[in-house]
Amino acid sequence: MGKYRIAACPRRLSNGQFAAQVSIASGRGSASTDRVMRFHDEFSSLDAAASYAIEQGIDWVRD
Repeated sequence: MGKYRIAACPRRLSNGQFAAQVSIASGRGSASTDRVMRFHDEFSSLDAAASYAIEQGIDWVRD
């Protein structure tokens, strides 16, 4: 999205649910930065966790 690369990084929890995480990267080489945000909500599917993470990443970039 523009100069940012947004990637969902959902992961399975020990209880079978999924946690949402998102990576927001920008720049190249030694001038690159990467922010990873983890969320407390739990989701019943990998797709739901990934969708939530992408939505949150887009909201962060827009702000």
